[in-house]
Amino acid sequence: GLVGESGCGKTTIGKCILRIHKATAGQVLYKGSDILAMSDQEFSPLRRKMGMIFQDPYGSLDPRQNAFSTIKEVYEAGGTKRNQTEVADRVNELLVTVGLSPELGNRYPHEMSGGQRQRVGIARALACDPEVIVCDEPVSALDVSIQAQIINLFMDLQKKIGLTYVFVAHDLAVVRHIAERSVMV
Repeated sequence: GLVGESGCGKTTIGKCILRIHKATAGQVLYKGSDILAMSDQEFSPLRRKMGMIFQDPYGSLDPRQNAFSTIKEVYEAGGTKRNQTEVADRVNELLVTVGLSPELGNRYPHEMSGGQRQRVGIARALACDPEVIVCDEPVSALDVSIQAQIINLFMDLQKKIGLTYVFVAHDLAVVRHIAERSVMV
């Protein structure tokens, strides 16, 4: 867990871990290697093992793409050639994994609830078969009852798949519930 007040740099740290932003100092150790010191070529295979779930489930989804296309895009970006049946099966499997019906794949972000959009964001992050997912305040924009469902989903996925999360939040109670360790920023 990465905890701190609004505006203290939690999101920036998460984006530096994924090298979306360039860090100006420090180290990020992953399996004993400093990923900030790696060349782009060295980091590229590792980047494919990392995903991100954004705070705003509406703003992080392309309004011109339905849920199926959003997930498919990430799955196909892995570079492995797959036939369309294989792709469709995997995308539908990911939708079911996050608690959505495959029929929801035809919906666009404006046609979904906040919880459904966040589940699509989680499925998108899972599409690259990650080892690590940076979760940038993934429940802060959701109703309390939906927050609990999404947190339980995170915990279930962690057990089933063996994921590691960097869980960014300002809500210490949420972090205590999901994180084994936490750091204050």
